[in-house]
Amino acid sequence: MKALELVLRTDHITLDALLKATGLATSGGGAKALIAAGRVQVDGREELRKTCKLRAGQVVQCGDARVRVVAASEDAASGDAGSTDVSSQEQPKGSADEA
Repeated sequence: MKALELVLRTDHITLDALLKATGLATSGGGAKALIAAGRVQVDGREELRKTCKLRAGQVVQCGDARVRVVAASEDAASGDAGSTDVSSQEQPKGSADEA
């Protein structure tokens, strides 16, 4: 099973945004289709709400991947370099960082 961590920069992230940010879905439409098909679980229960708010401590499972949602301060304390920072996924193309 593929284990991932997603680091929150705010107090929550929606389920469809988490699937897209972690690469479990290639697009927002793909994420919504996975959820509607019942292929996503949150804390061990099937979740059909596309914009379900996820907070630190929750676990999302989709196929063979499991994503643990952590607060930014938890990630810094553990020193986990394998975590995904949502903010890095949301930078617009052509930003000053790419120069």
